[in-house]
Amino acid sequence: MEYRIDQIKWKHLYRKAQLLFFSEWKTMLISMAAIVIYAVGVVGFTIPYKFADQGVMGIAVLLKYTLGFNPAYVLLILNIILLIWGAKTLSKRFLIWTVINAFVLSAVLDLLQTISFPMMDDIFLVAVAGGVIKGLGIGLLYREGISAGGLDIAITVLKKRYGMEVGRLSFYFNMVILAVSFSVIGLEKVMYGFISSYICGMTMDSVLASFDKRRLVFIVASNTDAVVEFINRKLGRGCTLLSSEGGYKRRDGFTIMCLLMPRQVVELKRFLAEHFPGSFMVVTEANEVVGKGFKRWRNI
Repeated sequence: MEYRIDQIKWKHLYRKAQLLFFSEWKTMLISMAAIVIYAVGVVGFTIPYKFADQGVMGIAVLLKYTLGFNPAYVLLILNIILLIWGAKTLSKRFLIWTVINAFVLSAVLDLLQTISFPMMDDIFLVAVAGGVIKGLGIGLLYREGISAGGLDIAITVLKKRYGMEVGRLSFYFNMVILAVSFSVIGLEKVMYGFISSYICGMTMDSVLASFDKRRLVFIVASNTDAVVEFINRKLGRGCTLLSSEGGYKRRDGFTIMCLLMPRQVVELKRFLAEHFPGSFMVVTEANEVVGKGFKRWRNI
């Protein structure tokens, strides 16, 4: 009887794993790529030059510089401690992906340390390149609404449990890491690490913004149906019809509202110029779009 119950439980878990895989396959591919990119930034552009880093990774690389500990193992241990502490507070999706990514990141870090990366003479260029690479990796993870662990766990838990403004706490924590790093690796390496971290943050913001770039378009045309059909069939986008009234001739009609990629805006312009040159079109940038066909609500 107990064997049958265990069998049923395992079948249930297996089905849940299947559902997770098929619903999250895109996230899985992006997260794996993002982790490899980030790990290359750490192993190839941070550790060999003894730059300071921030967050939990900052602790891991410091222990590498001082005691020779493998940062992959240190990072994994710290992530496990943080995950145990915050498991009850974190959402299921965030928790599952953080557990997966934490183990994968440590494995990739450990593997990449067996590879000899070419050394560069221009240290400033190394700091900038490292920041760009790490920022790209982190930005891709954040884009999917997931994390690879570290300070993200503490920030999420403190915000949910206590409603704390974690921005300052994160800043103070990183300042402590940089201060300790100063006593270990000196001011020059700390400054290069700070530059790299700053570039990392800028790159991360750019990655997030570039993925969310959409154009909010309003069109008034003599043949609304033809324009709507072009948007639906040729561009593959939906649109909304807003009842409107012309301020000059006082005629009732519809204003078409839709969200398009920049290249789709160009196609729409060409269509209107060719078929409805008397139409009116307004294009503005939408900073963020959440909903069906765009960023998913669960990624927020």
